[in-house]
Amino acid sequence: MPVVGTPSLDQLQVLIAVVREGSFAAAGRRLHRATSAISYSISSLETQLGLELFDRTNARRPKLTSAGETVLAKARSVSSGVSDIKARVASIRQGLEAEISMVVDVMFPTQRLVDAVRAFEEKFPTVTLHLNLEALGAVSQLVQRGVARLGIGGIHHSDTTGFEVVSVGQVEMIPVATPTHALAGVDSNVVGAAKRHRQLVLRVREAFQPGPDVAVYAADTWSMSDLGAKHALLLAGLGWGYMPEPAVRQDIVDGRLVRLKVPESLGGFYLFQAMYRPDTPPGPAGAWLIQTLVEHA
Repeated sequence: MPVVGTPSLDQLQVLIAVVREGSFAAAGRRLHRATSAISYSISSLETQLGLELFDRTNARRPKLTSAGETVLAKARSVSSGVSDIKARVASIRQGLEAEISMVVDVMFPTQRLVDAVRAFEEKFPTVTLHLNLEALGAVSQLVQRGVARLGIGGIHHSDTTGFEVVSVGQVEMIPVATPTHALAGVDSNVVGAAKRHRQLVLRVREAFQPGPDVAVYAADTWSMSDLGAKHALLLAGLGWGYMPEPAVRQDIVDGRLVRLKVPESLGGFYLFQAMYRPDTPPGPAGAWLIQTLVEHA
């Protein structure tokens, strides 16, 4: 029986990249290598193992064979183990972080963020916190790109494949408009009425990959990535839309906005999770910040 060769960590990481990106060319772009180098690495791995890992019938999108599926699972396990070793060694060597870059979904309740950040700076005055606010799926994308080490984003708008995640609470989303809006009057609780009135929708900026639309019913929509702008347009009576309840609580109390009865969806909960890449986990200060968010969830 032929001796099975020992694959290198680099070959396994190339295999993972090809599957994740969907093609040899895309994997090359991700790893900053030529497509031919990716192809050679996979061919060498197949030769060492004595197995065909990909069905190359469709050259543009190679598909894993059943053997390839098995090897991929083990490759991911090995890669994860190595990342964990590196992360733990880095934590031991570095101790307390010099700085933390964090990106937070604009849906996250402002007061909760303020309280957590204030407590963090009191606890760790020597750690510089870089804070960025983004909408929806932009949070996980910035963490994936390494721009932010820690992300606080919504579960349904985040691609956390390969991430470590921790639940940090939720916020209620409710449909609102001005008291004079038709959906607050004659069209209140009428099935299909929401489709006939302009809906204000939060979406990611063009620099990011758009995610799925959730609770969008109207044919006429205005899109924006700024929750503050959406709030202002709602107050101006220029449409209706879903908002985090804490952001409009006082407006409802003061009568500037009303909670709508939209049969398609009366609202729901937007679930948050802290996320980070396993190869760059938070150190003591970052871990403390996550735990603080968990305790106040």
